[in-house]
Amino acid sequence: MIGLFKTEVIRREVPWRAIDQVEFPTLDWVCWYNDRQLLEPVGYVPPVEIEEMYYRNQTARAAMAGVN
Repeated sequence: MIGLFKTEVIRREVPWRAIDQVEFPTLDWVCWYNDRQLLEPVGYVPPVEIEEMYYRNQTARAAMAGVN
């Protein structure tokens, strides 16, 4: 994970003049990695959509089983 981040963000946008300059690109990359990247093993769907489908499915199963 750290190597991927360093390759995609840190080394690509050098030279960094101060630590403050790294904060927003880091937050942007983390947001992309967690929410927007397309994952091949699950049909090129972003992680956030997979998580939403999972919880919808869990809620539906609980409703069918009569568990609140």
